[in-house]
Amino acid sequence: MSAPELNSVPIPARIQTIRQLTADTSLFRLQLDDDKAFPFIPGQFIQLSVPGGGEVPISPADLPAEDGTMELCVRRFGHVTSLLHQSRVGDRLGIRGPLGNGFPVDEMAGKDVLLLAGGLGIAPLRSLLFHLLRHRSDIRSLTLMYGAREPAVMLFKDELLDLAATGSLRLLLTVDFLSDTGQEEPACNVGLLPTLLKGVRLESSLSCAAVCGPPALYRCTIDELLQAGVAGDDIYLSLERRMKCGVGICCHCAIGQLFCCCDGPVFRYRDIKDIPGAL
Repeated sequence: MSAPELNSVPIPARIQTIRQLTADTSLFRLQLDDDKAFPFIPGQFIQLSVPGGGEVPISPADLPAEDGTMELCVRRFGHVTSLLHQSRVGDRLGIRGPLGNGFPVDEMAGKDVLLLAGGLGIAPLRSLLFHLLRHRSDIRSLTLMYGAREPAVMLFKDELLDLAATGSLRLLLTVDFLSDTGQEEPACNVGLLPTLLKGVRLESSLSCAAVCGPPALYRCTIDELLQAGVAGDDIYLSLERRMKCGVGICCHCAIGQLFCCCDGPVFRYRDIKDIPGAL
């Protein structure tokens, strides 16, 4: 199948497993019908079609698998995702893509890489994390800073702690507040995600950062990253939450003269910092 066909014609898939992560978020493992790898770059997205519901843009949460499987971390929010959450193992879906531009992984070679995820923003960054761990010898260091509202909604926490225990990455977790359960969360700081950057100093020519999270995260995080020494050229922002049609027709994701679905969803801060409403 050629690239244009891959992007425009949905590929049949079925739900292989469903793992509930929180009260409203689940990890769906899908199996493509042709059992062939679905190639994508971390940060790209797909259009997932649910029978009777329509399409919704989702960023894969893992790396392309040779057996034609992929994982999608989906929060129940809206009509299509609500129908998806009502689906069962074995149900049929459609996948169109990959779409958009991903993270420039080749440019991260030889650098200290910092990943900053807020809330559901850990899902798109999870595939980038897996890619960097697979090519760990190509980069100087790897740090993941992840913030969530409270411990109960922190995604992939045990998985991340296990990865950090191997020594392959430095992991810093934070929550806005602790749950009212009386239980301590020794693995988590308490405070907003940008506070983890306070006092951090990096070499500008040897560092880069990838950020994904709710809109409010970007402005304060970018200021901290710039103060820490990361150059604007080396701050990569995923604006995947703006996606709608995926092909630049609906203009739902327009920022200035750019379309997130076609020109992004991953942008360099340098390229969008002067566009009103981009962040």
